[in-house]
Amino acid sequence: MIEQEHEAKLKEKLPQKLHSLLPLFMSYGSLVDIPAQQEILKEGQYVKVIPVLLSGLAKVLSRGEERDLLLYYIEPGESCIMSFVQGLNQEPSKVYAITEADSEELLLPASMLEQRIRESPEFNRMFQQLSNQRYLDLLLTINHVFFDNLEARLLDYLRKLSDLKQSKILSIKQQDIANDLGTAREVVSRVLKKLAIQGQLKLEKNEIILA
Repeated sequence: MIEQEHEAKLKEKLPQKLHSLLPLFMSYGSLVDIPAQQEILKEGQYVKVIPVLLSGLAKVLSRGEERDLLLYYIEPGESCIMSFVQGLNQEPSKVYAITEADSEELLLPASMLEQRIRESPEFNRMFQQLSNQRYLDLLLTINHVFFDNLEARLLDYLRKLSDLKQSKILSIKQQDIANDLGTAREVVSRVLKKLAIQGQLKLEKNEIILA
C-alpha cells in the first residue's frame, strides 16, 4: 500500500490514461527507486511483482546460447508484458530486464493480476493495450533481425536510444551495443567507423554523437 501523502506525486508521474487506476495502485502498489544498470528481472526467476515505470528507462532482453538480444524498451507509464504474462501464469521469466537509467517504479503484486483483470475493465484495458504495443515492438525487432543488415539495425538502435534519452550525445560502450544487438564488439566497432565516414555520426571516447 502506498501512503496517502504520495498520491499527488504518483498521479503526476502516471500518464493520463492510467489515472482511473490510481485507487488500485494506491491500495496494492509500492514505490521504489532503482539505479541505472541494475537487473530488475532475472531469467528463470518467478515473477512476484509487476513493475510500472514512472521515470527513467529500462530494457528487456532475451538470453541466447551465444548472444543476447534487445527485445524492447520500457518507457515511463509502461510495463513489461512478459512480467504480466508470466506473473499471471505463475511461470519463471524467460527474459531479463535492466534499468538503462536511474528509474522509479510502481510495483504491483503478481498475485492480484487475475482478479483485477477479471473485475476491472480499466485494468484489463491497460493489459490489452500493453500487449498490443509489445506485439508491435517484437514484430519490429524480428523484422530488423531478419531483413535489415547490421548497419541499418545499428543506426536504428542509436536513433531510438537518442529519442528515448532526448539527446544526440550517447554515453554508451560498444560492448553494450553489441550485447543489445546480439553481435560481437569488433563488428559493432567496424560498422560504427563506417557510419562515421558516411557522416551519420561522430565517435568520441565512450560517446557517440548522432548527426
